[in-house]
Amino acid sequence: MPHLRQPIEQWRNRLRHIEDLGYHSVAIADHLGDGWSMDPMTMMTIAAEATTTLRVSTSVLCNDFYHPFFLHRSISNLDVISEGRVTLGLGAGWRPLDYTVSGVRFDPAPVRVDRLAESIAVLKGLFAGERFTFEGEHFRVGDALGAPKPVQWPHPPIMVGGGGRRMLQLGGREADIVGINPPRLTEHSDPAKMAREISAEGLREKAEIVRAAATERPDPGAILLQANLLDVRVQGSGGSESRSTSGLVDWLGQEAVEKSPLVLDGDVERCIDALLELRETVGITEIHLGNDADGVAEIVSRLA
Repeated sequence: MPHLRQPIEQWRNRLRHIEDLGYHSVAIADHLGDGWSMDPMTMMTIAAEATTTLRVSTSVLCNDFYHPFFLHRSISNLDVISEGRVTLGLGAGWRPLDYTVSGVRFDPAPVRVDRLAESIAVLKGLFAGERFTFEGEHFRVGDALGAPKPVQWPHPPIMVGGGGRRMLQLGGREADIVGINPPRLTEHSDPAKMAREISAEGLREKAEIVRAAATERPDPGAILLQANLLDVRVQGSGGSESRSTSGLVDWLGQEAVEKSPLVLDGDVERCIDALLELRETVGITEIHLGNDADGVAEIVSRLA
């Protein structure tokens, strides 16, 4: 989603331009501190009102900041307002600064993942539109009737984003889209381990974890896999150049980044071939292309 560093009407026009370029959706992250200013629910609502086909997505909400009862109400309303163009991305939370500035306790990872699992259970129960009661370790809902009924049935697509085994397994059991991204990276992360995480082999292993966890679902083949590109360097046919780099690259090491299929580097034809190979070899079909919508528009136009 474009940054809110311009008059609001220009911001709306920018979203319409992204829609006209053929993009499938815009995604908004959920962080606090460091001057982060965009509230996901507010901005998704405005974006949905400004466009007609563009989907709006959270990529991803920090589950610890939202009680699922109230999150359900917001997402159901937005799904109705947008006429079924919402994707709800949820993560267990990973960025210590988000917790420090908000005063929310940063529990150990197993606790956060368990809380996310309960949240998804509550959301699905409320989206069903019938009387629902839930008694969990982290959440309790008493005889609640989920309303309004969302346009997308049985619920808006749920994306679980994470890199660890427990998160991938949870996504395989419960999500419609699973983000197979690196786990939390810091300056203290093991470079060799991180290089494997973002390698083709590492991504295939993550995809297999998701698929193995999905075997008992009625529709295991319906799960979509998602990934965020780490570095995008595209040379357009008219001589233009585009560069969009994730902050994670700073901790990965140049050699690991250059060997990863999560890097696009080259002309449009080469980049298209790389994305098609990522789809064929790993099964990733939902791809976050960075923040330069115009720079990769030629790729989007060809693949859309």
